[in-house]
Amino acid sequence: MAIEKITMPQLGESVTEGTISKWLVSVGDHVNKYDPLAEVMTDKVNAEVPSSFSGTIKELIAGEDDTLPVGEVICLIEVEGTVPQKEQKTSDKTVEESAPKTADSQSNKSRYSPAVMRLSQEHNINLDTLTGTGAGGRITRKDILAVIEKGGAAEVKETPASTVQPEAPAAPKTQQPAPVVSAAGDQEIPVTGVRKAIAANMLRSKHEIPHAWTMVEVDVTNLVSYRDALKTEFKQKEGFNLTYFAFFVKAVAQALKEFPQMNSMWAGDRIVQKKDINVSIAVATDDALFVPVIKQADEKTIKGIAREITELAQKVRTGSLKSEDMQGGTFTVNNTGSFGSVQSMGIINYPQAAILQVESIVKRPVIIDNMIAVRDMVNLCLSLDHRVLDGLVCGRFLARVKEILESTSKENTSVY
Repeated sequence: MAIEKITMPQLGESVTEGTISKWLVSVGDHVNKYDPLAEVMTDKVNAEVPSSFSGTIKELIAGEDDTLPVGEVICLIEVEGTVPQKEQKTSDKTVEESAPKTADSQSNKSRYSPAVMRLSQEHNINLDTLTGTGAGGRITRKDILAVIEKGGAAEVKETPASTVQPEAPAAPKTQQPAPVVSAAGDQEIPVTGVRKAIAANMLRSKHEIPHAWTMVEVDVTNLVSYRDALKTEFKQKEGFNLTYFAFFVKAVAQALKEFPQMNSMWAGDRIVQKKDINVSIAVATDDALFVPVIKQADEKTIKGIAREITELAQKVRTGSLKSEDMQGGTFTVNNTGSFGSVQSMGIINYPQAAILQVESIVKRPVIIDNMIAVRDMVNLCLSLDHRVLDGLVCGRFLARVKEILESTSKENTSVY
């Protein structure tokens, strides 16, 4: 017999950690290669972790709701097969050290996830004083939150630096908000794993990216007339809707091709200008937000983009979105106008350099040739990473998007 490790997979380009939301197996279960072992959530996608081997589950290293970095061991599988004698001894020793110990053992207690380390340091909690509820006595994020809720953080001593070897660098300490006290009649809603992942990614984006913001208004009267004249026939012929949003995504993709600086990412000591133009679009459910990707959007027609918007939105709402649907995005377009918004400042989808909010199309009086006219107007709001982009290139990019949209008409534009 040999013991093999299953590790936290990387479920996206910028994904560095994942949260075990649910184990689909138990210790002692026999699994085949590619059978799902656990459901994992990240800030970008929900996915199942498949087994890389056929064998028997020996130990679940991580507990449900544990957040672990990519590459961290989450479980051990006993695989049938022979192992050389020397290797067998090493494997036996590894298993012995990894197996659940008694309450006095420190083997599993000392394997702290980054989330546990971060919370304990922020709240001055000595991890050596806690008894974990995870596999083999492992201290989980739930254990730390329970201590915080009981107000026990101030009663414990600070953990000596030599006691624990963290698995990843701890986040810098931040000032904690005052505790929220529930009053009679208040409703407490548990934070789901998806919401936790979204919160973590938004916090990371705001902490690491120096956001700047700019906006232009666009006269889309001709675009609205063109689309409204086409939409019924298009739906009957193609079987899906021709939305305004498809025109905006196409215009952005075309402008990104002309201003490739906008299609870049910050990489510490360099800026990476991406070759492919992959537009991320925000799709909301009742309690979460997902950002699937339209690949090579600049090479697609308005019809092709409209089809992908429909298909990706359907996948989100039916829970069938896959990790590959979320990967590779280089620039995000968010249809905030669908909720009636007329002006907003989006948080950049890390590690991209910009996000464009497309607001509601509203009829407004405007001055044309010194005369008042009622026109269909829309605001385009751009948030940008000021490490990568400056106002000049962003202004030119928005001006080009505006030009494309304002010239969209039956005479100038084909949806096919």
